[in-house]
Amino acid sequence: MRWRSTAGAFVLAAALAFTVVMSAALWPRLDAARAQPPGDALAALKARFARPSFIPHPASNPPTPAKIALGRRIFADPELSATGTIACATCHDPRLAFADGEPASKGVTGRPLKRHTPTLWNVAWSPLLFWDGRAPSLEAQVRFPVEHPDEMGSTLDNAVQRFSRHESYVRDFAAAFPDAEPKISPRTIAQALAAYERTLVSPPTRFDKWVAGDAKALTASELRGLAIFAGKGRCINCHNGFAFTDHNFYDIGLPGDDKGRGAEIGLAAADHAFKVPTLRELAWTAPYMHDGSLATLDDVVRVYETGGVARPTRAKDLPPVLRLTDAERADLIAFLESLSSETPPQPSRESWVDAAPSIAPQLPADTSVVSQADKLFHPQYVRIRLGQPLTVLNDDTRTHNVRIFDPRFDYNSGAQEPHETVTLRFPAKGTFEAFCGIHPSMRLTVVVE
Repeated sequence: MRWRSTAGAFVLAAALAFTVVMSAALWPRLDAARAQPPGDALAALKARFARPSFIPHPASNPPTPAKIALGRRIFADPELSATGTIACATCHDPRLAFADGEPASKGVTGRPLKRHTPTLWNVAWSPLLFWDGRAPSLEAQVRFPVEHPDEMGSTLDNAVQRFSRHESYVRDFAAAFPDAEPKISPRTIAQALAAYERTLVSPPTRFDKWVAGDAKALTASELRGLAIFAGKGRCINCHNGFAFTDHNFYDIGLPGDDKGRGAEIGLAAADHAFKVPTLRELAWTAPYMHDGSLATLDDVVRVYETGGVARPTRAKDLPPVLRLTDAERADLIAFLESLSSETPPQPSRESWVDAAPSIAPQLPADTSVVSQADKLFHPQYVRIRLGQPLTVLNDDTRTHNVRIFDPRFDYNSGAQEPHETVTLRFPAKGTFEAFCGIHPSMRLTVVVE
């Protein structure tokens, strides 16, 4: 049970004190709050964690109730595995916040897997999947666990044969994919699973009530913890947005020889870097980290206090030294727990979960120079002429990368250090999408005319 004040005067005093603390902690960090009164600084902070207004879906896989229901059925079906004993829900158990509570899961061979099973909360917003970002979409992600010899040890083609034996599956696929030929295929299996997984939106918690304006939703301890989270702890550098993750990859100093993102993209600057996990519902998803090595939130916080292994790749977004008193550590953990439901969580059924996107059209900027700063491309949408070079300047303090996957232009800049530039020469007219292989939330659209 969490202690809550019933004294209105105390709550008001705590709220005012929090505003003052947050103003001092965030003033240099929130551009929108500069030269504005403390109330606006607090509003700017809340805006950074506002809940979305729709779930993003690819145009190639629009959701329908029949498709989502089919995906839910497949998710729980062990026939996806070679032995008929392992389902997606075995490791991503809905009763355990779509995790499994184990440091490392075991698949069809009974051998522990290399990495900890991450929760599936809010994966609809993730540009890359897995701890090392090897899958570019939920649709592409499906085959990895199915085909891994120690996980499901099977193939999607085998799943097609098994599902085709059941008349109920034939009917469900026909309803979910009325225009598909054939209706049961590796593609439609992956699309159904992805459509279902995009509905796994973490529900609102007391923190969201506080963001919405309920000043009494968080305790004084939790408010102090938020001040540390957004201030001296610098947790907000990577754990931001609705899902409390920027979806990028960082080396936080954990010991071990797993190269993570660096091995996946062949870039030493990203060695030991792993995807930032969501902090939503983390009270229900222990143990923590890519290797499941930390049992409690206290363990996690203490890793950041010690700084971990000193390596050249350790993220500059982390504080070089973090000293917390016992009281501060307790406050920070209390805030982190406010991001979790009081009872075992169920996917959100807020009205916006089923809403269609409403996106204002954006016009490209006519420029041949793009900068990288604060883990963003500036601008993010540009237009150039065919034959005109595009220069990308790393104006940040971090190592970046420019990556383009396109049959017309497959490009990888390698490690782009601060103040270095790369020059792109596009071979054809059309629209190209670029991103940073280390910070894949950085996206750049280039229209070549």
